[in-house]
Amino acid sequence: MIYQQGDVIMETTNKVVGKPLPHLTLATGEATGHAHTVTTGDAELYCDEAGNITLGVKSASAVVTHQEHGTVTLPRGKYKIRKVVEYDHFAEEAREVRD
Repeated sequence: MIYQQGDVIMETTNKVVGKPLPHLTLATGEATGHAHTVTTGDAELYCDEAGNITLGVKSASAVVTHQEHGTVTLPRGKYKIRKVVEYDHFAEEAREVRD
């Protein structure tokens, strides 16, 4: 299952990888400084050596909030966190969408 909140994608996965992080902010907007953050529920973020972020939701659900987007409720499970990528055909390059 895939969930999206603005430029952040939360996709179910089979495992969480990396070391636990001391916060629950999935991503911070480069343009606005607003954050995609787990505000309700029991969850933990992990980051591996390559910088990949995964989220483990331990409670029945967790709520992700952002100042400019609607809330997203994630059921218990494991999620890969990634950014939306856009492709510029003229420049022939892919880049992350900036929130």
